[in-house]
Amino acid sequence: MSRRAVVVGAGLAGMLAAAALADAGVAEVVVLDRDELPDGPRQRRGLPQGRHAHLLMTGGLRAMEEIVPGVGKRLLAAGAHEISLSSGVLARSPEGWLRRWRREGPVMLTCTRALVDWTVRATVLEHPRIEVRRAAAVGLTGSAGRVRGVRVSGPDGEEDLDADLVVDASGRGTRIVTWLEGLGLSGVRTRTVDSGLVNASRVYRVPAGAERFPLTIVQADPYVSRPGRSAMVMPVEGDRWLVSCGGTRGGEPPADAEGFLRYTLALPDPIVGRLISGAEPLTDVHVSRSTSNVRHYLDKAPQWPEGLVVLGDALGTFNPAYGQGMSVAAFGARVLGRELERAGGPDAPGLARRVLRGAARPVDAAWAMAVGQDVLYPATRGGRPGIADRAVTAYTRRMTRAAAGSFAAASAIWDVTSMRTPPTRMFHPAAVLAALTGSPLPALSGPPLTPAEREVLDGLDRTGA
Repeated sequence: MSRRAVVVGAGLAGMLAAAALADAGVAEVVVLDRDELPDGPRQRRGLPQGRHAHLLMTGGLRAMEEIVPGVGKRLLAAGAHEISLSSGVLARSPEGWLRRWRREGPVMLTCTRALVDWTVRATVLEHPRIEVRRAAAVGLTGSAGRVRGVRVSGPDGEEDLDADLVVDASGRGTRIVTWLEGLGLSGVRTRTVDSGLVNASRVYRVPAGAERFPLTIVQADPYVSRPGRSAMVMPVEGDRWLVSCGGTRGGEPPADAEGFLRYTLALPDPIVGRLISGAEPLTDVHVSRSTSNVRHYLDKAPQWPEGLVVLGDALGTFNPAYGQGMSVAAFGARVLGRELERAGGPDAPGLARRVLRGAARPVDAAWAMAVGQDVLYPATRGGRPGIADRAVTAYTRRMTRAAAGSFAAASAIWDVTSMRTPPTRMFHPAAVLAALTGSPLPALSGPPLTPAEREVLDGLDRTGA
């Protein structure tokens, strides 16, 4: 027996899966990717969302650390920023500005997606049993009962690469449903909910004196029967700001520099536009549209072959506006590692089904959060809010209003947003009481800036806003 595992896709989910496999004692782990991977933290061709803002939440980072110990320290050493959700963020929610608290709260790491991918990949490839091959996977070999490997297309034609376990981590463009049909397995249900979100991002040099300015976000408002519009200024490595705008169908941000600035200034608060009006742009505006929520219900299939696991975006993708994708990929890889440890090997009976069902749980939680908001936008395709959606929406709005002046309510939101607890945290007794009681403090009339931060903002503002 070769005890070889093949991972399709060298993105974040694929590399974390490879690390989990190698740590479990698999003798050879081969990672396949059709792209030529960059030899540094640079944008790769097969990741169109890579130029836009990504947030690595506490829960996702913990899962990554379990699989690749020390990866957080490596990211910080490479220039990533550690941001406190309680004190390091200026956030205007649909219910108004949220307060900042001096008490401790969860943190997130901010940097470019390219830096995350490169740091994880470089760390994982230090393992002697893992290799990356540039090749395109075109199908599965085996039968409806057991997958035996991957059919690979290369310069000399197609060949079969045998494996005891195949992991599809090929991302949003997965062909897993077609591949399963090739084995005689059909009937997999897929659902798509598309708000039509368009992302537009531009990189700026951080102005002198603004190095410690908080991450700033004006969130989209799904409650006003208009397209959602948002913008964020996020510190990344190299003394830069990554500025990302997002607009759902009918409210898309433009791709030209002047239109980009106008878009930020036209939001319910112009703070993002005021900040960047005095900052030096380092890139053009980059736009992408691959943002729909897509769920392949593979875990619900009545029959599933041994030897096949699906993780990351190949199982479910989410509107990237909610910052869940990297964490969900890490959760799935952690499930794989834990189940391998229990099973004792990649060819253990029932392993594939157990991993699939375990990986589906965080996918479902992230899906519920993303779709529950996306269906509220008027031009969303693939779903409309039902009674349950409206009940959750009403409660979430009440909790958000309370969070403007209630630490208990704010803590519940941070815990769920940071993905260190499941969404049920919002219904713990203390959180429910906070939502029912409401904010003990009056609503803020503007962003909660310190005097030094206000001076920075006023000094940068070239708009007169």
